[in-house]
Amino acid sequence: MLIGELAERTGTNERLLRHYERAGLLRPERLPNGYRTYADSDTAAVLRIRALLAAGLPTRVIRQVLPCTTDEAAVQPCPGVLDALRAQLSALDRRAAELAAAREVLSDTIAATEARTAPAPG
Repeated sequence: MLIGELAERTGTNERLLRHYERAGLLRPERLPNGYRTYADSDTAAVLRIRALLAAGLPTRVIRQVLPCTTDEAAVQPCPGVLDALRAQLSALDRRAAELAAAREVLSDTIAATEARTAPAPG
């Protein structure tokens, strides 16, 4: 199938599909005229890529994990995959803690500012 059909089947725009190819996540064949042609299995691969992106994985980790996924988006135990997933989870935990701390500072700043601008009682 051509890129337009894959885009339609997966709800993914063609620009993203080309990005996935540049990132090494998809490997379409090339027709003599230079057009990309995709296998039927690429439909499921794109859906798995999108699910892994939604889980917060960067494309460099997805490139490692993708060959170990099944059609049900389950990840099979492949060498290094669990370590990569655990490292990404730790990174997400650190980012979540940083965001929580930033949120607390912002909330305190808003509360202090509101307290100074409130009309005096009386």
